[in-house]
Amino acid sequence: MCAPDPPAPPDPQETSAAQTGTSVSTAIANAMLGNVNQVTPDGTLTYDQTGTYVHTDPYTGERYDIPQFTATQTLSEAQQRLKDENDATALNLAETANQQSGFFKDYLGTPADLNNEETEARLYELGSKRLDPRFEREEAALRTQLSNRGIVEGSEAFDRELESFRQSKNDAYNQLVLGGRAQSVQEQLAERNQPINEITALLSGSQVSQPNFLPTSMPTIPTTDNAGLINKNYDQRLNVWQQNAASSGGLFGSILGGVGKLAGGWLASDERVKKDVEKVGKLDGHNLYRYRYKDEPGNAPKHVGVMAQEAEKKRPDAVADLGDGVKRVNYGSLFGMGG
Repeated sequence: MCAPDPPAPPDPQETSAAQTGTSVSTAIANAMLGNVNQVTPDGTLTYDQTGTYVHTDPYTGERYDIPQFTATQTLSEAQQRLKDENDATALNLAETANQQSGFFKDYLGTPADLNNEETEARLYELGSKRLDPRFEREEAALRTQLSNRGIVEGSEAFDRELESFRQSKNDAYNQLVLGGRAQSVQEQLAERNQPINEITALLSGSQVSQPNFLPTSMPTIPTTDNAGLINKNYDQRLNVWQQNAASSGGLFGSILGGVGKLAGGWLASDERVKKDVEKVGKLDGHNLYRYRYKDEPGNAPKHVGVMAQEAEKKRPDAVADLGDGVKRVNYGSLFGMGG
């Protein structure tokens, strides 16, 4: 008996072409769905196909026509007038900025002068008027406190405490001067940057507001997984083939296992000598049955085989009566197994 041929595997290029073609078609359909023309009181937005790009798949060599679109925005009459006025204003500002920018050649070439010694001196003068009286009071209080604690003036402990106090006083003056200097530097830089900011403002100008188009929520078409479907179908057909092959092998084994009543290679298969018959399938176009012979007990294992009367209609050469009135089948001849 010859096993059936397995299904041919899918061609990878054909599968790739099917998948790519579906993906391209889906992308085009989604583009068509998404390019929604819009009309608002402030203007319109329209999409038009203005060309086609031919893409060649480097793997399959298939060519695909990809549409190209152009989006056109048109302002309403009022919005267009506003835009024209704003454009004219922006042009005037740009021209003014260009005229006023000539001085930047020398201005930017001169380093910023951040010398603020006069500011520091003035800060120290003003701070002294406020801080000196406070520190004099605090020093007097410290001396009294140390004396009350029994620390004698001129001792090491006394000098250490007084030195720490004077350091704090010095730090306070330094903080005053540094903070004032930082503020002075910021003011000087702001004054230097003011002309630059004015020119920048002139160059930036004001822009006309664009129409607000509604956000469209369009459905998208999922890409059909053709490659997956093709491979799944092949797997299913291969699985069926494997099951049939296994089933055929199992039935064939059952037939060979039931060669009782065999005479010279001929197995008694006459339906008249069988009982408990049930159909179980087909093999090479012949119906197969499970059965017991009438002379076997009811609990005997069942055999698998054909009915001689049915097989004789298709293959009379494989059916014979050996003279005892019982039709027998040569299974080797019937199923091409030799015999």
